[in-house]
Amino acid sequence: MMREAKLILEDGTTFVGRSFGFETDTVGEAVFNTAMTGYPESLTDPSYAGQILVMTYPLIGNYGVPDTDLGGDGLPLFMESERIHVKALVVADYSEAYSHWNARESLAEWLKRERIPAVTGIDTRRLTMLLREHGVMMGKISLSPKGEGSVDTEDYGSVNWVEQVSCKEVVTYKPDSSLFTLHSSHKRVVLVDCGVKANIIRCLVRRGIEVVRVPWNYDFNQLDFDGLFLANGPGDPERCGETVAHIRAFLNSEKVRPCMGICLGNQLLAIAAGAKTYKLKYGHRSHNQPVQRLGTTQCFITSQNHGYAVDDATLPDEWEPLFVNMNDGSNEGIRHKRKPWMSAQFHPEACSGPVDTEFLFDEFVKLLG
Repeated sequence: MMREAKLILEDGTTFVGRSFGFETDTVGEAVFNTAMTGYPESLTDPSYAGQILVMTYPLIGNYGVPDTDLGGDGLPLFMESERIHVKALVVADYSEAYSHWNARESLAEWLKRERIPAVTGIDTRRLTMLLREHGVMMGKISLSPKGEGSVDTEDYGSVNWVEQVSCKEVVTYKPDSSLFTLHSSHKRVVLVDCGVKANIIRCLVRRGIEVVRVPWNYDFNQLDFDGLFLANGPGDPERCGETVAHIRAFLNSEKVRPCMGICLGNQLLAIAAGAKTYKLKYGHRSHNQPVQRLGTTQCFITSQNHGYAVDDATLPDEWEPLFVNMNDGSNEGIRHKRKPWMSAQFHPEACSGPVDTEFLFDEFVKLLG
């Protein structure tokens, strides 16, 4: 028998459902994702740290959860990180019965094992409409019979979530030596881990790149490397002042080396260049965001997960937008007009999601020479 659980938003709106995860109260920023598949990848995406994830697709859990172990390369076999990062999960209809050739356990079993609350039986259509109209709000999952009152918590944007999800020490991932034959030489890339998804590392290693993963505030300029990669991550980019300072030193170095950023990496690169960012009303979290490459007629369907965006109007003269969101006109990437520096706000590695833009990794590798 499932226990009653409530989602209480900061404006006082209350949704009543049933608990199917770990039974505890928690607080986070309520956001919605419109993807139809990929809940294991979303739950383990560090960019969701500090957030209560609402899935708009009604049926969740029907294909269970795959193996959560690490592979021989030190990366999760099927997940985006080693653990669940959301504060809680909210769905309309949780499927207790699951069926998939790769399933190892149910979604409920996984959530309970990782001590993550989850609620089913909530009208996620009404909840999503509310979040779209009002914008994202802080929320509370309550299993108390009373379960009422205000949401007493600090603002989501006031926390440096990147610091909480970044690696704590330098980790190196080396590709199989057979991959070197596909490239002119062995290249070494520093990846700044602000909450990196495992598939970003996989995409680089598969292309014969040695990846040196460093913590978010690590001074990577002291290392010997061929290119810089700025990873995705959660929260307000303005909280990453130390990271921005290191990126700015890289941009001002006499030695010009290629740089690519994804998601938060796009925002950090823009701030280091002198631009500003702002918070979106309800963010982009889906597998179906249309993005146009500026200066062309190319349009791509992309996977995204972010709540902040770069203000195009504040980009310095030597920088320009690279992609634009076709729904709301917001920035989806930038590039330097002369130097080999570029970024994308969306996720080219897209696991699970569309892979139309994975060619950006190839473009980055070509820049490495």
